[in-house]
Amino acid sequence: MVNRIVLIAVLVPLAIVLIALAVANRAGVAFTFDPFNPGNPALTWQLPLFVLLFAAMIIGMVVGSLATWIRQGRYRKLARQRGHEAEALRQAATSRAPTQAAPQLPRP
Repeated sequence: MVNRIVLIAVLVPLAIVLIALAVANRAGVAFTFDPFNPGNPALTWQLPLFVLLFAAMIIGMVVGSLATWIRQGRYRKLARQRGHEAEALRQAATSRAPTQAAPQLPRP
């Protein structure tokens, strides 16, 4: 329940800000892939500014997430190795445990 309230408290204001940003920046801008000849029509697109802003945010989030995932790879590898070691020790302990039944207590 608390998670849902926090989620709503964060996502609703964020959605309002993003919608306001999109409405305020809907004018078309020229986006060119050729910095030496910006007038080249083959490499220039007319897009609303909010599309470029949202694309930049999404690309930044993907690149940042990918960099974090790659950087934490050694920790995931170590966790996998230790998990395999723990499982091997657990199996070794169960195979060495005597299979005798528990001693019976005398009945009164």
